[in-house]
Amino acid sequence: MAMLEGLLDILRLGERDAYIIGKQNFLPSSFIGGPRDMRQRFMDAIAPVQHFGKPDLFITMTCNPSWTEIKEHLIPTDESHNRHDLISRVFREKIEEFEKDILKRNIFGKVAAFMYTIEFQKRGLPHAHFLIILTNEYKILTPEAYDNIISAEIPDENAEPDLHSLVLKHMMHDPCGNLNPTNSCIKKKGYCKFKYPKGFADQTSKGIESYPIYRRRNTRLVVKIREQYLDNSWVIPYNPFLLGKFGRHLNIEICSDIKVVKYLYKYICKGHDKIAFSVHNNDTNAEIDEIKEY
Repeated sequence: MAMLEGLLDILRLGERDAYIIGKQNFLPSSFIGGPRDMRQRFMDAIAPVQHFGKPDLFITMTCNPSWTEIKEHLIPTDESHNRHDLISRVFREKIEEFEKDILKRNIFGKVAAFMYTIEFQKRGLPHAHFLIILTNEYKILTPEAYDNIISAEIPDENAEPDLHSLVLKHMMHDPCGNLNPTNSCIKKKGYCKFKYPKGFADQTSKGIESYPIYRRRNTRLVVKIREQYLDNSWVIPYNPFLLGKFGRHLNIEICSDIKVVKYLYKYICKGHDKIAFSVHNNDTNAEIDEIKEY
């Protein structure tokens, strides 16, 4: 009788066509964006880790709708978020220039392997995630080397006015926690999922199976961001050269200390945001059809 329980359950749900019981239709890996395609991309991306080692840099670059290349092609009554074709083309050019800096100009050293993925935010603006593996002679191993690449402090307005302006505009985390409990980064328990504000540190040090603890000195310098006064504890790590060149949110992290690298690759191979819903009659069948479910 136990062998027939599955069939009886299907009959109770109203299914009368025996030929579809147990039938399954799956999306192949050739369908871009499907579950098997994203799984295959993850496996292909993480394969070089076996040969070249763990990634050294994790970089996120977002699109700036105020880039000159975008605004100069808009008509007076148009908005940038209505021109996805223009935004995508300009962002692609920026990504190719960024690749030249990384691969040909070797601003971080010689690259052994890298991968990146481009995602589109809900409001239509693209952003890219890069994972970069450097060759052994250019590995970033010490806190002093971290400081040569990454800064997590507000620059001096008098010495570097342009960089100071860019950091305030693009690299300050939105006020959250007690300053703004309704910010999108706040979890149910009231904590920021990105762990801002960060603690002050007089010098950079390695994290324990995590990103490094970057230098964030308590200089008592504060800036006004969205009606709140913020200090170095709210600065998102950045590279001064890349921030100055591309003028957009460009977060860079040292990820060589992270032992579990799978989550990094799964994070950038997760695919787009999606929900699951269905519209059906009362006659629910047992057919598994990923094509209809997609």
